Amino acid sequence: MDGLFDLDLGPGETRRPSVLVVDDEPSILSALRRMFRKEDIDVFTAGSGAEALELLAGQPVDCVISDMRMPEMDGAQLLEQVRNLAPQTVRILLTGHADTASTIAAINRGQVSRYVHKPWNDNELVLVVREGLQTKWLAEERERLEELTRAQKEELTRLNAELEDRVKARTSELAQTNSFLELAHKDLRTTFLNAVRSFSTLIELRSPAIAGHGKRVADLARAMATKLGLSPSDQQDIVFGALLHDIGKIGMADADLEHSWAKLDLPARKRLQSHPHKGAAALMGLAELKNAATYIKAHHERWDGAGFPLGLAGEEVPVGARIIAICEDFDELQIGLLTGSKMTAAQAREVVLRGSDKRYDPKLIEIFEAVLDDPNWSSERGRFVGTEALRPGMVLGRDLHAASGVLLLAAGFKLDEPMIRQLREFELAEKKPLAVAVMDAQPLAQQSPAQQQQGQQMAQEQQQQ
Repeated sequence: MDGLFDLDLGPGETRRPSVLVVDDEPSILSALRRMFRKEDIDVFTAGSGAEALELLAGQPVDCVISDMRMPEMDGAQLLEQVRNLAPQTVRILLTGHADTASTIAAINRGQVSRYVHKPWNDNELVLVVREGLQTKWLAEERERLEELTRAQKEELTRLNAELEDRVKARTSELAQTNSFLELAHKDLRTTFLNAVRSFSTLIELRSPAIAGHGKRVADLARAMATKLGLSPSDQQDIVFGALLHDIGKIGMADADLEHSWAKLDLPARKRLQSHPHKGAAALMGLAELKNAATYIKAHHERWDGAGFPLGLAGEEVPVGARIIAICEDFDELQIGLLTGSKMTAAQAREVVLRGSDKRYDPKLIEIFEAVLDDPNWSSERGRFVGTEALRPGMVLGRDLHAASGVLLLAAGFKLDEPMIRQLREFELAEKKPLAVAVMDAQPLAQQSPAQQQQGQQMAQEQQQQ
């Protein structure tokens, strides 16, 4: 059971969970301490409610298990005070079968998480504690993600205000900057996307093998959703779901993430199968990600109904989840996460095609093939060129930022002559060259040596920024 109680408290901060056991009978305390001896968990004991409160004042814990009947301060009174001191602490009450009225009082006053009748079953009590700690972790993780989103929105709002003040103070020669700011800030979903991209890197920090996996899945999912003719809002929800499809793996043990699916034993596979539900639960408090959470929960369902967690089949599976399933497997086959050995893109494509009408929606497999065969689609997201090499019809392969960090144009924007002219005027006004990543760009062989050298230099500078 090693690792089952490990808590991941965010980047750079981990610790073992802790439990405080409170009972006026030393034999009960000894029994409970022995019960947790094999678990990766810190156990503290207290012989009375007053002693427990004194310990909590200097040593916060994740879970309190208290007996109901104790002199001076009973379990209901203690858990009520624990609730006031640390509302997030998991509260569990041990009661006798004759303590019904007291148990009801504890539920009403202390809002206990669970109550367990004495004598207890060790395995049952361990499971109760484990479920309580997992629920506590999910709530804390959701709050952390929401706080991160709020902080990034506030910072972007502050930067926007500063930039607008600078634009107003400039001469008419810089008036074109306003059009970029209006375009960049017209839709608040652009701001939210930046936060989502930050979330998508959290799981990738756990394993170098999956670096960039979420981005690649999202790129292919966006291309499929576009070719399918879905609305822009539906496309964006699918991209959010693709970027965050593995976020439920954040709290899992490293051993479960370091091996391919083919090399995992049955218990590890079952643990890994819980990540769609955990990922959806972590995002349930964010209204902007409601649809994405639905796709995350269902992205391991299958067209033939043999998937998980709900065994949905056919069009019962949301279309966004069906798209993400194809894109995820296509990328994981290439990086070796499914079979343990890496495949070429052509080999991975053949494996995915064989899953048509079984794992995948056959109509979406046709869309998948059409995207891969489309010469305008590229997983490389274009090459860097200078503004003098831009031509109408080119599509941005990456977000375009000014040297100050301000977003000028989002990835996927199709350039026309007026916008190219504005970019060149902005570049002259700022006196800093722009490096633009485009698809359908002028072939490198057709560029002059000066253009090639300038493009390489600007690419290096932009990557450093």
